Amino acid sequence: MPTLTKIYSMEEVAAHNKQDDCWIVIDGKVYDVTPYMDEHPGGDDVLLAVTGKDATDEFEDAGHSKTARELMEEYFIGELDEASLPEIPELKIYKKEEPKDSVQKLVDLTKQYWLVPVSVITISVAVSVLFSRNK
Repeated sequence: MPTLTKIYSMEEVAAHNKQDDCWIVIDGKVYDVTPYMDEHPGGDDVLLAVTGKDATDEFEDAGHSKTARELMEEYFIGELDEASLPEIPELKIYKKEEPKDSVQKLVDLTKQYWLVPVSVITISVAVSVLFSRNK
């Protein structure tokens, strides 16, 4: 008769975060590593540091042996409910503009605000014409 696998939420796993009650998640599987805390070669602080989150990356980065992977099965208690994982917001990437030199900035401003220089020139020409007629 097949055994039913218990499904745990990440919230349930995170509640077991003490040395005398420690659960971890690796590859979507939940492990109760409480009995293994004193035997873990990296110390209990390594296991406590990954409670309440997916420890797959940390587990893989440590380069565990085949024996360690087989030993894990002793502590398997169920599967993680993937729907209980928090949604990761989409990362927005903004393009950083290249800094421009001051001359280029002035040219860009002049193009953007062309009305100001044209107005100054028009007023200057009109004043010049008026003064030349008065003489």
